[in-house]
Formats: sequence, structure tokens, C-alpha cells
Amino acid sequence: MPKVVLVQPEDPTTTHAEGPRTPPRTSARLRDWLGEAPTRHSPPYSRYRWARLLTYLVLGWIALIIAGGGGAEVSESYGIAFPVALAATALQAAALLLAGWRPVPAWALSLTAATVTALLARPHLAALPPDGPGPNWPWTTPTLIAHMAVFLLLALRVRPAGVVAAVTVTTAVTWVLQALTGTGRYSGTGTLTVALCAVMAVTGAALRSRQQARSELVQQTTITVEERARRTLLEERSRIARELHDVVAHHMSVISIQAQVAPHLVENPSPELLENLSGIRANALEALTELRRVLGVLRSEHAEHPEHPEDPYGLGAPGTGAAPDAPQPTLDRLGALIENTRAAGLDVTAEVVGGIRPYAPGVELSAYRIVQEALSNALRHAPGSRVRVEVGHLPDGLRLRVDNSPPRHPAPPSPGAGHGLLGMRERVAMLGGRLVAGGTEGGGFSVTAFLPGDVPDPPDQRPTGEQTP
Repeated sequence: MPKVVLVQPEDPTTTHAEGPRTPPRTSARLRDWLGEAPTRHSPPYSRYRWARLLTYLVLGWIALIIAGGGGAEVSESYGIAFPVALAATALQAAALLLAGWRPVPAWALSLTAATVTALLARPHLAALPPDGPGPNWPWTTPTLIAHMAVFLLLALRVRPAGVVAAVTVTTAVTWVLQALTGTGRYSGTGTLTVALCAVMAVTGAALRSRQQARSELVQQTTITVEERARRTLLEERSRIARELHDVVAHHMSVISIQAQVAPHLVENPSPELLENLSGIRANALEALTELRRVLGVLRSEHAEHPEHPEDPYGLGAPGTGAAPDAPQPTLDRLGALIENTRAAGLDVTAEVVGGIRPYAPGVELSAYRIVQEALSNALRHAPGSRVRVEVGHLPDGLRLRVDNSPPRHPAPPSPGAGHGLLGMRERVAMLGGRLVAGGTEGGGFSVTAFLPGDVPDPPDQRPTGEQTP
């Protein structure tokens, strides 16, 4: 019993390119706002492991200096016991290390440690004699350096709104400490601290914006390259389909004519035979009509919005456009193609291996186009080179080989669109063949293609270039 698979209908609001649009979770948005979900490309981090390790090493070295040297300075300046001062500066160092992974909690820890240190120093400031210089307060040099580094890491990871909020809170806490609770003799460092933190915030935000712009540019460039490749592929397939139109239309015309003539070749044909032949002819004519419509859509640049109602498929008037009914080339015209290439300045030699035999029209058309494109590439990219064309008639198919030597002088800028190899591959893939193209050891280029040999049509049914309906 066959297995039945139920497929749910797609949501019309989703696309295959973007997938279903699900709103981000609250926790994910919060982590993004807190700067806890960075990429390895975000500064100061790098794609390279050694650069990231160097960043962590520098942060650890700065944190060690702040914890050890800062503790001694705070103890000496404020008269606080060294273990207490060391604990306060150790919190600042821990905040600096934490800022590499959790910038917002690290900023809060750094501000809290600086505030506690300033409050512990207030009694000592009030007891200082009125003469002589006073210590820096409420921010000492170690705490200021640590807080600046934390602010830089914060601005590199958090959105501008969060950075502005952090600067505002730091300014408010500094103002409260210095303006409302400040007593005794000291050198105020609040204004300098706010200014330096603002500079770090602007610098980090600028670096973050620059990195985001570069990432978006790389992403857009990648999308553009993929779209260009996809468009090129579709253009080549459309061109191949237009060229094969004459071949298919010819066979459909032959079917229609044979179905119309067949009743006259039989004496007293039965009604069933007449009906079947009439149906065959009607289907052939209908297929021809649909084929012309498809060809019109392929040729029209604006098939959905034609400018002329009398020509809805953009076929144009007879004798205009790209000669839609011109005969398609076959292997018989390779000689003329090679002569034209010689006249353009290339030294071309041709060799035929095996017994010449007819092939299906699609195979001969593709073979001619592959050789034509290979010779055109040699003209554009290897001027003055020697070219060898080999056409091998094998028992199971047709082998083509076009080799060119290195150019004798530099090639000028090519006006081509660069679709030659892509078109060759599409033609070979359409027929189930194989294609190998690449440079040679001597600096030249080689194209080798194999096209399976289909059963040929009788000679009287081969396309002769007549106009098809």
C-alpha cells in the first residue's frame, strides 16, 4: 500500500529565500541589547584565534596592573587599609575582565566599585589638613583607567541607546558624589571622568558602526554576486531555448504534415484511422502554437506588460528583431566558421577523426555553438595564438576539442559578458554529455566536450531552415 504524505500549505507571508519570519524572543532581544550575543567579527575580536588570544592577554595584563598597583595607590592616597583597597581595585579589575563577555554587568560592577571606593575615602578627606595638595576624588587614576576600558568594550558591543544610558548614569553618580557628598580637601576628577568616558563611548560606537557597515556591505556583495550568477544562468538557458525552437518546431511541422498526408496514402481509410490522424494533426498544431507563445515570452523583454496590444508576445513584425526564423547552424557550417576565424587573425587548423555521420539536430546545433564559443574565447583572450579544432565521430557520440596556445601579445579588454563557458556547460548538460575546460601547462587553454549521439532523423526530415508556423 503506497504511503500517503500530508503536506501542509505554505504560509503566503513567507518566502523561500527568507524562510518563516518568527519574531525574536524576549530573552534574545535582551541579550542583544546587553551586548551578550556578539559575533567573532565584532571589534576588538577577530576572525583569527591568535588575535582574540592577544586581546584577552592585554585585558588580563591591564586588570593585573589595576588590581595590584591600584590597590597600593588607593591605600596610600586615602589612608584605607591595604586589604580593603586591594579588594576595591580587584573589583575594578574583575569588571574589566567581565567586559569582554558581559559588558553591561561589567559596567555596573565597575561603577559600583568606584562608588564604594569614593565613599570609603570620604572620612579620610575630611581629616586632611587644609594646606597642601589633596588626592584625586571621587575617581582615582586606576579606577578611571579601568572604567574607560570598560566603557570602550561596552560601546563596541551595545547599541547606541544603551551606551547613552550608561554615560548618563555615570554622569549622575559622579555629580552626586562630588557635588552633594564631597567634603574635605581633594582634587575633583568628576568632569574629566565624564569627558573621557564620553570619548570612549563615541569611539566605540564609531568602530561598531563601521564594522556593521562593512558586514552589511559584504553580505550585500555576496547577494549581488549570487543574483548575477543566477541571472546569467537563466539568460543562457533562455538563449539555448530560443535556438532550439527551430529544431522542435520543424519536427512538429513534419508530424502535422504527415498526419495530413497519411489518409491519401491509404485506399479507403477507416473512420477510426481518419479520426486518429486528425487528432494527431490537431495536437501537433496546438503544440506549435504553444511553442510560439513560449518563444515569444522568452524573446520579449516585458512579457507581462507588452507595449503593443497587437503583438502580445513581443515577436515583432516579420523581418524585424533577431531573425527568429533563420536556419540554425549544423556541423556542415564548421568550415565556414573556421575560415572566418582565420580571417580574424587566428591560425586555426581543423581535423576530423572517424567517419562523418549525421546526428540529431539538437546535437549538431550544440556542437556548432560550442566550437563557435571556444573560437570566440581564443580571439578575445589569446590574440595571435594557434588554435587546433578536432571533431571526433565516435561510435557512441561526438567529441569536440579546441586547444589554443598562449597569446603572442597582451589581450585587450574583452567586450564579452563572460558567459561562454557557462553556455557550453548548459548545452552539454542538456544533452547528457561531459565538458572539461581549463588552462594547459604551456599557458594556453583547452575545451573538450562529448555529446552523446542520438538516433538521427531520416535525411528528408532534417531541418532546412524553412519558416515554421
